[in-house]
Amino acid sequence: MSIAYIGLGSNLGDRACYIRNAVALLEQGGASVLKMSAVTETDPVGGPPQHKFLNAVVKVATRLSPVELLDHCQAIEQKLGRVRTVANGPRTIDLDILLYDHLAMDTPQLKIPHPRMFERAFVLEPLKEIEPDLLEESLNARRKIR
Repeated sequence: MSIAYIGLGSNLGDRACYIRNAVALLEQGGASVLKMSAVTETDPVGGPPQHKFLNAVVKVATRLSPVELLDHCQAIEQKLGRVRTVANGPRTIDLDILLYDHLAMDTPQLKIPHPRMFERAFVLEPLKEIEPDLLEESLNARRKIR
């Protein structure tokens, strides 16, 4: 069983409902949620002017490979109505694989650790909340792939 951390964000419609539904769908597809941070409201980072986000991070146990987990996350986004029209634009739901075990990978399809997670307080604070010692480990993994 592998451990992964997934960032969730929503800034369209019933944001809290989208977060709850995404967590439930993660569990239905082979990812058991072990911990979840508080859901917090944050300002958008990058992209066009848009509404504030609700963000959270979950820690999951999964037998899915990193690519299978990515496929599962993207299927959840599609099921919950995400439409990708503008880069970093408004979205019903966004799921990002932040970390997966101690893996460092950099492919066109998937980068782990997530390349922008260290620049985003809306990721770092929830991670710190659920796993206080994890960030130092993650920074070391990030250095390995640079």
